[in-house]
Amino acid sequence: MIPRFDALDALPVRAALPDLNDALEGHGAAVLAAPPGTGKTTLVPLVLAGLLGEGPARRVVVAEPRRIAARAAARRMAWLLGERPGDSVGHTVRGERVGGRHTRVEVVTTGVLLQRLQRDQELTGVDVVVLDECHERHLDADASAAFLWDVRETLRPELRLVAASATTDTAGWARLLGGAPVVRAHGSAFDVEVVWAPPVRAVRPPHGMRVDPALLAHVASVVRRALAERSGDVLCFLPGVGEIARVAGQLGAPPGVDVLQVHGRSPAQVQDAVLSPGVRRRVVLATSVAESSLTVPGVRVVVDSGLAREPRVDHARGLSALTTVRASQAAGRQRAGRAGREAPGAVYRCWAQAEDGRLPAFPAPEIKVADLTAFALQAACWGDPDASGLALLDAPPAGAMAAARELLTAIGAVDAAGRATSRGVRLARLGLHPRLGRALLDGAALVGVERAAEVVALLSEEAPREYGDDLAAALRGALRGGDAYAGRWRSEVRRLRAVAADVDVPPARRASSAAGASRGGAADGEDLTVGRVVALAFPERVARSDGGSWLMVSGTRAEVRDGSGLRGARWLAVAVADRPVGRGHARVQLAAVVDEEVARLAAGALLDERDEVHWADGDVVARRVERLGAVELGARPLRDADPALVRGALVEGLEKEGLGLLRWSAEAAVLRQRLAFLRLRLGEPWPDVGDASLHARVDEWLEPELGRARRRSDLGRIDAGAALGRLLPWASGAAGRLDELAPERIAVPSGSRVRIDYADPERPVLAVKVQEMFGLQESPRVAGVPLLVHLLSPAGRPVAVTADLASFWREGYKGVRAELRGRYPKHPWPEDPAGAEPTRHTNARLRR
Repeated sequence: MIPRFDALDALPVRAALPDLNDALEGHGAAVLAAPPGTGKTTLVPLVLAGLLGEGPARRVVVAEPRRIAARAAARRMAWLLGERPGDSVGHTVRGERVGGRHTRVEVVTTGVLLQRLQRDQELTGVDVVVLDECHERHLDADASAAFLWDVRETLRPELRLVAASATTDTAGWARLLGGAPVVRAHGSAFDVEVVWAPPVRAVRPPHGMRVDPALLAHVASVVRRALAERSGDVLCFLPGVGEIARVAGQLGAPPGVDVLQVHGRSPAQVQDAVLSPGVRRRVVLATSVAESSLTVPGVRVVVDSGLAREPRVDHARGLSALTTVRASQAAGRQRAGRAGREAPGAVYRCWAQAEDGRLPAFPAPEIKVADLTAFALQAACWGDPDASGLALLDAPPAGAMAAARELLTAIGAVDAAGRATSRGVRLARLGLHPRLGRALLDGAALVGVERAAEVVALLSEEAPREYGDDLAAALRGALRGGDAYAGRWRSEVRRLRAVAADVDVPPARRASSAAGASRGGAADGEDLTVGRVVALAFPERVARSDGGSWLMVSGTRAEVRDGSGLRGARWLAVAVADRPVGRGHARVQLAAVVDEEVARLAAGALLDERDEVHWADGDVVARRVERLGAVELGARPLRDADPALVRGALVEGLEKEGLGLLRWSAEAAVLRQRLAFLRLRLGEPWPDVGDASLHARVDEWLEPELGRARRRSDLGRIDAGAALGRLLPWASGAAGRLDELAPERIAVPSGSRVRIDYADPERPVLAVKVQEMFGLQESPRVAGVPLLVHLLSPAGRPVAVTADLASFWREGYKGVRAELRGRYPKHPWPEDPAGAEPTRHTNARLRR
């Protein structure tokens, strides 16, 4: 067949090929920045492979981030060559390989490339690797780039590397590839008009997987507007499958228009239909799979919802899931470029122009936000367990790597030093997340290869929502199903069955597995086999029913939906869960029923029996408890508990219920107030006697009484005042000045010794009758602080408050004297109190 030179010559990237060849000849690596539609994905690999008569024959591997992109790119290159897929150009994705010994350009997913690098670090026979769409910063792509650079630096300096994208951080990639030249292609893509189409009313921002229905209704209305205002097909970007389905439902069946849905789970025939010219006008509703590497023929209009999905890990709950975020500016440019591939077009952006500048420049790198277990295993198998020696644009977060290593150690994939074990090497080569790899290998020995492969395929190929949240029921649906998902699932089952074929399965297990498959797994026992496999994959998410929700062994609580068939289960193994808006608990999306035996088997590393002594219901509770992580399996009362544990429970009680559990006499309470006053006024060496400080120094002042206590009543017998005395500054000698600096009582002019109230450490109070203070010009002081004098009537009621007696005698006393001398005629009320004789007695007593 003859290459389509007219189409090849029209690709603008051709002008940049001399510079790209020079860069590869001189440096061995290059960064290619080419706008969408210029041919970087299709023409460049063909030229580098020498398939167009330009340059020597080479074998080129092109790595794409998604299966749909890999298949589409290979088909497009084969078409440009005038060949069938699998001749000079082929592709390999998980579970599918099209190619042969004459294939010179092979398009693979980055996951497949990683598998190859682990099996053959030299990539024997490969001359050039092109990392396409590297701007997306998928974890597999970052890891592949790091490994490839390591290969080039240490094993194969002749291996050529190209990092290609339309919107990537070219400076960062150039630095990563050892100062590689940046080659820029200037596209002749057609102009794309930007139409800002924000919602009329405010919509709620996305949260988790939730998107405001009002925004989706607005997107549907913008699609209808675009159909009315523009010609050509419409490509609409939405964050996920659920949003695509909702917008499709709102669009219905517009006259003369086909509505197509494309995403990573779309059947191959649907994907092929989208990538072929349509007979009628089309609306293509797509996730970000259509952002790059794909040309959807006939598209003249893009409607961009402005949303995308990115992975996130909730380390506090042990959950990983996708979350909805605002799409980056780079993604926005990629999406808009789809409208100008074949003719002038337009992009309708469903947000305000003022918001555009506030969007992130690039997507969040997966290495910063995703579960790093698979990456950590790949790094360990590569010989760099902490990834410190890898050429990465962003270093992996230490916390996420530590969590990944903990899981890998638990499943036997790495040793105590983080090095990959033989089991870890095998897990890394399965093409599965290590959790699912463990479930496949260990599950095969427990329930048989067939059933383990079926369940793991169900977990790795996300089932449609209509399959429900019960994985056993979903498996029965897949076994019966004739839909597109069931076909894809069966293909994955075949692959997994092959890679697990050498697992040693007892004959009884093989027979029961085959029987269960033929029956469709309808029996309860067969349902439990599903749960066994799920529990092996997610041991920390085994959960027991507890008061209307399920408590996972990790400590996370989860709920099931109303009407779920899982509601009556005592135990569950949760595969997928998220956290709904406004809910404190996680919500189960996919789970399987298990029993306690399965829970103990799967999460056995978390099984523990210990003495637990703590403060509960107002007293010390001592028990011998068996736990599976956070789930309590059983308990019995414990006699003669460890005194150290009892003491800890008593301290817990003091922290929860306060120091009032001790015996506070009036003298003890006053001592604490006096010490608080001295601490405030003089500081060191006087002790801080606030609650927090006393709790922190419990060893210093409550021993040995606390060590002898066993229960609440014993705390009530501890004399808090005597215990506080231990905190006085005896060593410095300052303790001897306590009564001098903060006396309990003070002598007043009448000769009485009146108690000082230290309840407010800012200003102690002296409450005394007016007549007892006659003749005193200055207010009494303690530790240099004037007391706040509450002057009392003969009946003991306050009549004046002052910290300045001299001023009171001059200005305030006259009013008090005029008011009270008629009411209390037997008491002295001199006109000059500053010069009068103080007294505790009445006039009658004085006359006698």
